[in-house]
Amino acid sequence: MKPHRTDGVSLSFGLIFLMVALWWAVSRAVDIHLPAVGWLVAGALIMFGVIGLLGAIRSGRTPAPQPVPVAAPPAEPEIPGGLPPEMHASIVRELLEEPGERFRKEHPEATTERPHQD
Repeated sequence: MKPHRTDGVSLSFGLIFLMVALWWAVSRAVDIHLPAVGWLVAGALIMFGVIGLLGAIRSGRTPAPQPVPVAAPPAEPEIPGGLPPEMHASIVRELLEEPGERFRKEHPEATTERPHQD
């Protein structure tokens, strides 16, 4: 069994019940005339009932919803090296080209038809 927090409300009501039961047992054995004690016990029980209700209402509340953070507008991409956008775009296009095709464009004399070997 996992240990848990002590529930103060349950503990206080348990102690009150124990005190009432002990008071009843003692009053059966000893005859004490205290008429005002009944009103005092009734008032204390009503007060503890109100405290218990307030505790139950308070624990049932959900915390206030957290505000949703607003997303910042997307920042413009930083171009590395401080290049102008046109030059950066041409470098990217060059890198995306097929290497064999680029070689044929740069060295047209090196492209000769070779027979296929099976």
